[in-house]
Amino acid sequence: MLVATVLISLVVLLVIGLPVALAMAVSGALGLYLYGGVPILMGILGTTPLSTANSYELITIPMFILMAEFVIISGIATDLFKSATIWVGRLRGGVAMATAIAGAGFGAISGSSTAAAATLASTSLPEMMRQGYEPKLAGGVVAISGTLAMLIPPSVALILYGILADVSISRLMIAGIVPGLIVTLAIILTVALLVAIWPGAAPPGQRYSLKDKIVSLRRIWPMLVLFLSVTGTIYSGIATPTEAAGIAAFAAMLLAMMERKLTLPALWGALRRSTHTTCMILFIILGAHVFGYFFTITRVTNDLANWVGALPLPALAIMAVILLGYIVLGFFMDQIAILILTVPVVLPIVLKLGFDPIWFGVIVVVTAEIGMVTPPLGMNVFVVARYTRRPLGELFRGVMPHVWAHLLVVVLLTLFPALVLWLPSQMN
Repeated sequence: MLVATVLISLVVLLVIGLPVALAMAVSGALGLYLYGGVPILMGILGTTPLSTANSYELITIPMFILMAEFVIISGIATDLFKSATIWVGRLRGGVAMATAIAGAGFGAISGSSTAAAATLASTSLPEMMRQGYEPKLAGGVVAISGTLAMLIPPSVALILYGILADVSISRLMIAGIVPGLIVTLAIILTVALLVAIWPGAAPPGQRYSLKDKIVSLRRIWPMLVLFLSVTGTIYSGIATPTEAAGIAAFAAMLLAMMERKLTLPALWGALRRSTHTTCMILFIILGAHVFGYFFTITRVTNDLANWVGALPLPALAIMAVILLGYIVLGFFMDQIAILILTVPVVLPIVLKLGFDPIWFGVIVVVTAEIGMVTPPLGMNVFVVARYTRRPLGELFRGVMPHVWAHLLVVVLLTLFPALVLWLPSQMN
C-alpha cells in the first residue's frame, strides 16, 4: 500500500507538469516520511545532496557538454557534413546518407542528442531542401541521425548509466562504438530503401572527382583529433573517462580558437549553457537518489528482482518485456530521466537473470533513442520542426521507417551480445 501511494503520487506530479527532478524528490520524501517519520526523512535529505554531487565521475558530464558547445562554435560539424556529402553525394539520396555519417561523426565528439539534431538541422537540412528532397525524408533522417550522439562515445547517457549502475564507464563507452556504427548503417540502408521505392523523394546524386574527395578530407582532421582525445585515450589506457573529458574540452576550445570563432560572448554563452545543462542533470540525479532511497529502505527492488527471477519464463522473454517498457516510457518521458528513474530498480532484475550490465546499458540507450523521435515527446523531431517549419505529423511519419529499422537493431544486439561486448573485452 505504501509503495502504491508513492508511485501514484509520482505519476500525479508528472501529469500535472512538475519537473521530473522535483516529482521524484517530493514523492520519495513522502514515502520516507510515511515509512520512518521525520528522523529518517531529515537524515537522508541532510546527506543526499553532498553524496550526490561529491562524485569524481560526475565531472565528465560538464566537460563533455562544454566540449560539445565549443564544437558547435567552431563549425566542425559543417565541415564534416560537406566532406561526407562529397564522398557519397553521387548516390540518389546521398546527401541524406551523408547526414547519417555526419551524425555519427558529430556523435563521436558530442554526447548531446538534442545538440546533434540542432546542428544537423542547421547544416544538412537546408542543403537537402535546396536540392529538392522531400521534406518528410529530409526531416526524418536529420531527427534520427541526431540520436547517434546518445550512443557513440562520449555519451552522457552511458556516463549516467555507468554512475548509476556502478560499472566501468570506460568499457561502457567503448561498448557503444560497434552498436553506433550498426545504427548508422541502418539509417543509411533505410534511406537507400526509401529512395529506391520512391525515387521522387530525392534528386539524382552529384558526382565529384577523386581530387575533390581527397581535398575534402583536410577539413575533418579536427574531428579526428577530438575523437582520439576521447576514445583513443580511454581505449589505450592513457586517461580515465574523467581525464579524457577534460582533455577533449580543452582540445575543442583550442580548435575553436584556431578557427577564430571563440569570441568572449561565445565563450560566455558556452560556459553558461554548459552550467545550466549540468545543473539540470545533477538536480534530476538528486531527486532520483531521494526516490531510490525509499525503494532501498522498503526492499522493493530486492523483492521485485526475486519475484521476476522466479517467473516461469525464459530470460530473453523477460528482457523483451523490460525493453518494451523502456520504449513505452520513451513516449512520455525524457531519456535521461528514464535512466535515472529506472536503472536502480531494473538493474538488480537484469543481474538476477544473468545478463551483463554493460551489455544491458548499451541496449537500454539504443532503445531509449527511439523515444527521441516518437510522439508525443520526440524531442529531436520538435527541434527539426523548429528549423523546417513543417507540421509535426509529417516529420513523425518521415521518421517512422527509421524507428522500425532501429527496433531491428535492438533485436540484433539482444540476440548477439558479442556485437556489444567484444570490443570492451579487448581492453586491459
